[in-house]
Amino acid sequence: MNVEPKTLYVIATPIGNLDDITHRAVNVLRTVDRIAAEDTRRTRALLSHLGIVGKPVDALHQHSSAHDIARLMSLLEGGASIALVTDAGTPTVSDPGDALVKAAILAQVRVVPLPGASAVLAALSASGLGNGTGFRFCGFLPRDGTARRHAVATACSTPEPVILFESPERTTATLRELAGAMPDRPVCVARELTKVHEQIVRGTLTELARCENDWRGEITIVLGSWSPNEHAESISDEAIDARIDHELDAGAHAKTAAERIAAWSGRPKREVYERVVRRKTSRRQ
Repeated sequence: MNVEPKTLYVIATPIGNLDDITHRAVNVLRTVDRIAAEDTRRTRALLSHLGIVGKPVDALHQHSSAHDIARLMSLLEGGASIALVTDAGTPTVSDPGDALVKAAILAQVRVVPLPGASAVLAALSASGLGNGTGFRFCGFLPRDGTARRHAVATACSTPEPVILFESPERTTATLRELAGAMPDRPVCVARELTKVHEQIVRGTLTELARCENDWRGEITIVLGSWSPNEHAESISDEAIDARIDHELDAGAHAKTAAERIAAWSGRPKREVYERVVRRKTSRRQ
């Protein structure tokens, strides 16, 4: 394949097994003028596996500066061809590289995508939880605070399958948090996809939250289809009040309690918040 000057090639690389790379990607990596990589050491290891030597590799990661982007753009606008890669998978999908792509588009530099291995699609295809009508990809959940509560609430209110990434250290806690809101929702945890120790575990959120598994490696979680409206209808007012009491007894603020209970019950957050405030007031009297 002939690469074009003044072109940015966005290349998906293997998520584990190094043989999961397309012939087209190998040809472009071999032919471009230079490569912009999230981790230069890992990229050089991949290039060595592919028999590509002597290729200039520039670091481009989440901490790269505007100066780094400007330098690469200067090369592109000067006629260079550059391949953008990440550690594993597709650049800009929960990985760095978006700033360079946006800069290239703004400068009217051609951007060419080369698809390939994807942890998102691999996990969904093997989960048995796809419904053929689409899915929501959430990437990595925020670690804590309001952003995390909003992200969990979004997952709970999404009827189609939801796919997210998680670190192995937080996987059990995340499963437990999701199980608290959707105990019976089907889930699949895919660990170390395409690697030697690949593992795919299926069950309900409650079952996997109780699982004494050692979630090491790269983790992808797939939540199956869900009917939040039907779930909301099955939650009685008495159950809502009991959950409110539990949250308040644990010291949760009214807004925090409302967000958690709305995610769990499927009811509108404003409605739940008003109920929390009323119950909090009545408990004081």
